[in-house]
Amino acid sequence: MSSFRRPLRLLAIPALALATVLPAAAAAHAAPAAATAATSSSTIRPDAAAGGWLARQLVDGDHFESVFNGTAYPDQGLTIDAVLAFAASRSSDQAAAKATVWLAKPEIISGYLGDGTTEAYAGATAKLLLAVEVRGGNQTAFGGVDLPARLRSLQTAEGRFSDRSQWGDYSNAFGQSLALIALHRTTGGAPAAAVDFLANSQCADGGYPIAFGQAACTSDPDATALAAQALAATGRTAKAEAGLGWLTAHQNADGGFSAAGAAASNANTTGLATQALLAGGRFVAGLKGWSSLVKLQQGCATDPAVRGAVAYDATGFNPATGARATAQAVLGLAGTPLATLSAAGARPDAPVPACPATTR
Repeated sequence: MSSFRRPLRLLAIPALALATVLPAAAAAHAAPAAATAATSSSTIRPDAAAGGWLARQLVDGDHFESVFNGTAYPDQGLTIDAVLAFAASRSSDQAAAKATVWLAKPEIISGYLGDGTTEAYAGATAKLLLAVEVRGGNQTAFGGVDLPARLRSLQTAEGRFSDRSQWGDYSNAFGQSLALIALHRTTGGAPAAAVDFLANSQCADGGYPIAFGQAACTSDPDATALAAQALAATGRTAKAEAGLGWLTAHQNADGGFSAAGAAASNANTTGLATQALLAGGRFVAGLKGWSSLVKLQQGCATDPAVRGAVAYDATGFNPATGARATAQAVLGLAGTPLATLSAAGARPDAPVPACPATTR
């Protein structure tokens, strides 16, 4: 995910007056230093603060856009990232509902999934299906599309979920993992052949590649994080554990994770890896990742307009990367696995960090 976009097409606490409540999955296993982090009933959890900031960035209150050559285009992928983040942070449910309505518009859904005949994109279909499930929507008639049926129709004989497109097949491990997680949540479950395909793509070192069919199998941290969640959800415990082991072995000294080929930690990759580690019971490594994300969160010493947001990396907050980085960081800050993520019980409003009146 380092952005969840296609070719799917496309423990130190910072100066932030927010609650440093540990993810529920790890709270009982936290080290003493983490357990003594300051908390207050009047402050906001880091994941909720990030979700609140993200909700306030939505264009027209219901979607995100990406700018290319000076022209703004609807960004369905980033909008779905936000919907998942709102559910994970148990906040901003009104914004999530509006975004879900926007995603169901005919011109929006067809532009993202394809027309279903000459053009149909596996990763995008899987990702949207997961978002609809998380929202408790009608997955068989969302925007006029039967999402599970569309996704199953894109499975090949070998078990791979592939694009049907005149532009080529951009399907990859992100889409395969999301498809397994999303279909696992349906009545029919995830197809065994599709689970086998992902499991068999594992590299010799225990990680998973982003691209299938390459001469050399190169493990990718983002792909491995998603694959570990997908395989754990579908009963391939040993395969999932090997992926988590690879992630733990490739965690940076600062607790974060780097994108493939990069050295510095970034919030996108760290968010996905931390979510997988916490969901998989790797609490020591998971809490290190969680702490690294909190360090990137913008606190009370920053401009009020960015408080709660998560910077992409340690170089500082950049508006161009802030929304995507924050959306994926929330997944790690919350620690809830995608297989059980639900918007049920999320607070309707978008939380605003409560900073001292004297700050700035």
